[in-house]
This record gives sequence, C-alpha cells and structure tokens, in this order.
Amino acid sequence: MFRKKLEAPPTVPVPTPSSATTDRITSVLSAGINWSGDLGGSGGVRIEGTFEGNIAMRGLLVVGETGRVTCQSLRANTVIVAGAVKGDITAERLEIRSTGKVWGNVVTVTFSTEEGAFLRGQITMEEKVDIGIGPVAEKSLEEITAVEKAPEETTATEKPLEEILAEKDWLTLQSDAGEKATEA
Repeated sequence: MFRKKLEAPPTVPVPTPSSATTDRITSVLSAGINWSGDLGGSGGVRIEGTFEGNIAMRGLLVVGETGRVTCQSLRANTVIVAGAVKGDITAERLEIRSTGKVWGNVVTVTFSTEEGAFLRGQITMEEKVDIGIGPVAEKSLEEITAVEKAPEETTATEKPLEEILAEKDWLTLQSDAGEKATEA
C-alpha cells in the first residue's frame, strides 16, 4: 500500500551516427592557415583559411567569411558558403550567404541564397544527387589492397622466416668482419 512505484529509467535518445557526425562541425581549418591537398572522409569541416585541392566528404562543409577554397570539385552532403569558392560544387544542399561568392557550376537538390550572394556558373537542380562517396569508394580501396597483395601471394620461391633471418645474420656478420661474400 505504501510501496514506491518502480519507475522505468529515463531514456535518452541516441542520435544516429549519420546525423550526429554529419550535421555538426568536428574540424576547423582556421584563418591564417594555408592547406594544399585533398580532403575526404565524414564529419563536419569549417574552413576559415585557404584551401587548395579537391574535397569529397560525407557531411557538412562550411566555408567561413575568411575562407578561400580553390578546387576542381567540391562534393559534400551540405555546403554553406560565406567566403569564396572557385570550383564545381555537387551537394544535396547548398546555401550561399550574403558574403559568399562561388565561381563554378553547381549540382544540387536544395539551393538557397541570401541577398548579396554571388554565383557565376550554371545551377542544375536534381531530385536526388549522388555525391559519389560511400560503399563504392570503400570497395575500390579493397580492390587496391587486393591488387597490392596479389604479387606477394604469387611469389615463386618462398622461404621460412627463420631461414631469411639466418641469412641476414650471416650477411651482417660477413660485412662486419670486412669479408667479401663468395659463392660456394
């Protein structure tokens, strides 16, 4: 009659990995930093410095007001431009802020701009956009690994590890003693 009611422990909603890692900024290339190379992976990236190279990522990419990106192609789920981008953009969602400038062609599902935004290029609106990142890229990596392993597996003469180490020790001893190796 006077017992406490057992309550179920409170539940906390766990965000799915795709929304948690792709909708927030996890890395920053800050102002004053110049970076040259390719950027890929998943997560959220904010660029406030200068970046040269291709970008292919699953997630959010923000080019801040001081950010300058020069690339052949920029592919991401969501792209927000408040700085300058010179290159083609493929994204599910593209937003160009009032301070943003884009020189290049755009392929997107959702497009928005603020007054004062600049775009020089063609916009192609699609019902669905494939940014080209995912299982296909992982499969090609597996294929590359298999190709690299193939010659190793087809070696004509394989020696046990002990034999290789014994030869190495023998050669090391000979070179240390200053003797020349001769064939018997």
